[in-house]
Amino acid sequence: MKTIMLNEEQYELKEDKKNCFNIEETSNLCTEYFKEYDYILGDYAYNKLRLKGFYENNHKKATDINKISYIEEYIKMYCAYECSYFILQKVKKW
Repeated sequence: MKTIMLNEEQYELKEDKKNCFNIEETSNLCTEYFKEYDYILGDYAYNKLRLKGFYENNHKKATDINKISYIEEYIKMYCAYECSYFILQKVKKW
């Protein structure tokens, strides 16, 4: 798996549908806001990258709509049909 650094955090590229991941574009949009999330979903709508954060299912801040177990449903409901998207998972520091 590919390892990426964003905001001084290390991520693994878990999924890259249609080979759309672009480190420059993602770095420009990935602000400090996303540091707390365990996963970042990036999807393209009208040729613009959108980012959404998700937590591990057992995270204390996790709700039904931002748990990682909801990501497939989120893609179906809120992303364009057959869109390009990628999923980054934060590498845990032990």
